[in-house]
Order: sequence, then structure tokens, then C-alpha cells
Amino acid sequence: MITFCAILLLNLNTFSTMDTTRCSNPAEYHMPTLPYQSYALAPIISAETIEFHFGKHLQTYVDNYNRLAKDSRFEGMTLSEVIANAPEGPLLNNAGQVLNHVLYFEQFTPYPTKNNAPTGNIADAIEFDFGGFDNLKKQMEEASLALFGSGWVWLAQEENGRLRIVSCKNGDTPARKGMTPLLGFDVWEHAYYLDYQNRRAEHIHNLWDIIDWNIVQSRMR
Repeated sequence: MITFCAILLLNLNTFSTMDTTRCSNPAEYHMPTLPYQSYALAPIISAETIEFHFGKHLQTYVDNYNRLAKDSRFEGMTLSEVIANAPEGPLLNNAGQVLNHVLYFEQFTPYPTKNNAPTGNIADAIEFDFGGFDNLKKQMEEASLALFGSGWVWLAQEENGRLRIVSCKNGDTPARKGMTPLLGFDVWEHAYYLDYQNRRAEHIHNLWDIIDWNIVQSRMR
């Protein structure tokens, strides 16, 4: 499990399975610990990419968030409260990126499996809303290629329980719209460029083999 000091992604029981442990200063957010070794997702995601993407990019978002929240009216709020109430700007951007990245890194399994597919409630919901897993994959991959520039493509759950694909520019998140983010594809170039250069489509297609569907299902309402 990832242990996060008071970063309390939104309401963690809704969005994430990770533990939350109080830090000496609960107003600050701290980096999580990966639930797998940095090399465990290779060759789909290399150790070098993990070290830069997780170790440097996420660290920067966490540091920026702490700096921007300090001494503001948002200091001490949960991430959910900040995302729901902060105006457009640097604080909201970094809050969204912290949330997006923690959910992203948590959703992978270190045991890549060909023909990896969801089962249980998440599979039933995908069948109902998309007509099957193959249709979901096709639509998410198309959305990931259609998103111009940097951003995220999410499988998200609406308040009524229905699933939908949501494209988000930059650091935006479905949580901003009152939806529950379940599965996210990061299409910022730093997520794949070291391993795939400009081959975004290949990167996105390969991610299906390392999705931990138990984690994704645990985020459902």
C-alpha cells in the first residue's frame, strides 16, 4: 500500500485504497512510497521513467502545492476541498496534479499480464456503459490520441453510478466536476518520452497490461 502523510486525496475512502498516516505537520503533504520497485513495471514503464516521473515531477507538484497553500485560506484543507473551491490558477493546478499522479501510480501492478482484463463489478459496469472491455479500450485510446498537448484521460464514475471517459487538459481532474476518477492515462510527454519518444499511441496501448483492476474497482462508489 502507498502510505501518504495527511495528503488525504479528496476523501480517500472514495478515491484511493492507500493508507493515510498523520505527519508531525498535518498541514503539509508528503511524497508517497511506491507500492512496487521502480523497475517493476519495465519494459512497459522503465525504471528511469519512474525515477523522473514519480521522483522528480510528482515531488515538484507536492513541493509547489505546499508552498502555495501555506499561509493561504486553503492551508490545512483536504485536497478535495481545495480542488472543489480553489480558483483557476497555480494552486488548483498543483492540487490536481498531486491527485492525478497518486491515483496514476497506484493503479499499476508489477506483474504485467497479456490479456489483462477487469472482472467483477467494474467489468459489469464497463459492459453496461461501453458494450464491453474492447470498446472501452478503443475509446480511451482514441481520446488519449485526440487530446492535444498535455493532460489526462480518465475513466470516471458519475454521481449516478454511470461510467464515462473524461479528457482533462493539463492538471484538471474529473473530481473537479464531481465525478470519481477510476483509471487515468497521463498523456503529458514526461510520462512516456524516455521510453517511447513520440509514440504516445504505443505507450497508451501497452498500459492495459499493467493495470491493477482490483485497485480500479476499489475506487468505485
